[in-house]
Amino acid sequence: MPIETLAVFFLAAVAVGGVAWVFVYPLLSGERTAEKRKASVARADAPIRGTARNAGKSRRDQVEDTLKELEARQRKANNPPLSVRIAQAGLSWSKRQFILISALCGLFGFVVVLVSGTGLIAALTTAFVAAFGLPRWLLAHLKKRRENAFLERFPDAVDVIVRGIKAGLPLIDSIRAVANDSDEPVRSEFQAIVETQTVGIPLGDACAKLYERIPLPEANFFGIVVSIQQKSGGNLSEALGNLSRVLRDRKKMKAKIKAMSMEAKASATIIAALPVAVMLLVYLTSPNYIELLWTEPLGRLMLAASAFWMFTGVMVMRKMINFDF
Repeated sequence: MPIETLAVFFLAAVAVGGVAWVFVYPLLSGERTAEKRKASVARADAPIRGTARNAGKSRRDQVEDTLKELEARQRKANNPPLSVRIAQAGLSWSKRQFILISALCGLFGFVVVLVSGTGLIAALTTAFVAAFGLPRWLLAHLKKRRENAFLERFPDAVDVIVRGIKAGLPLIDSIRAVANDSDEPVRSEFQAIVETQTVGIPLGDACAKLYERIPLPEANFFGIVVSIQQKSGGNLSEALGNLSRVLRDRKKMKAKIKAMSMEAKASATIIAALPVAVMLLVYLTSPNYIELLWTEPLGRLMLAASAFWMFTGVMVMRKMINFDF
């Protein structure tokens, strides 16, 4: 074999081996897979390094966004729909049931007043008040009573959460302990938080929704503390401990204001009840003397005007002796 043929064969073998080394060996040895993995890790690590450089700014932005969301929820909670007001009162009625009960109350009031012979106008007025005023007053009364019961037990529930966190329990487990062991209505509200978090909503958002069901500043404070801690970090046990002290101080302040305003409330009650009491005593002693107020047209007009001014005076006194803080 000539030397030229051997040289060509050797160069061809070297070329084939070089091509195989360049294109085939990385596939067999796994080098290309390793390079792809290194590149993916580097791409994932780049945003983390950027976030670490801007940690202060991002935390501040997160806190501002959280506060804006909570303010929007607070504005929405100030004018809730009828279904939300029914839930806030602790009732399990649907909207249709509430409307049906309101209509039945109006119909009952209309029939009772009409049968008594007072007149059609009085019957229509009574029906309107019974259908639109009485059910909504009942909702407001039940809502207020439920909120007062919640305020009585809420500081103790926050203390249970603080002790659980200091003992090493996660926040959701501490909330679950409150949901299992507390009294109503704290139990049902914290059960709602646990159920909301179970379906995938973040815990901070689930706690912030507490204000939608219990529109109280104390519930709003709790939602703000947990939401900010979940998004920006911090010592949650210390923050909730401060919140517990604030809640108890507000409770003491409310009791002090109630005690200081009790004298004015008693005076207003006596002044408001005095005309009715005098009217009743005069009717018992001299019925013919006072019956002119509802037997004569002028007397009925005077009675209606007196009732209107008495109602106005009672509302003014009520506004003067009620303190919001």
